[in-house]
Amino acid sequence: MVEDRLVKILGVNFPCVDEGFGRNKPVDAVIRPEDIDLVKPEEGIMEGVVTHLIFKGVHYEMEVLANNYEWLVHSTDMFPVGTEVGIKVDPFDIQIMKKPESEDAEAVTIEE
Repeated sequence: MVEDRLVKILGVNFPCVDEGFGRNKPVDAVIRPEDIDLVKPEEGIMEGVVTHLIFKGVHYEMEVLANNYEWLVHSTDMFPVGTEVGIKVDPFDIQIMKKPESEDAEAVTIEE
């Protein structure tokens, strides 16, 4: 957590609504696939490329490679494989949790 209402994900600062975690403290950030919006590259907080596309009947499931990470996205809008897109997430759609403090607790770390 960079500071109140600002979290760093894959090296990019994302506005969020959470407070009280402390300045520059490690946290887990969770974003649901349906809460990620794909927009024009210049409109997103980070840019990526659609690498996989599957129609699931109600929505499209896409994988977007951005900042060396494969983002899973669910959307009713379809972007063909190879399309350059921007990733946008509303601040209230980012869930922030404290990192586990014991070795017994499970932790997930993404290498940057």
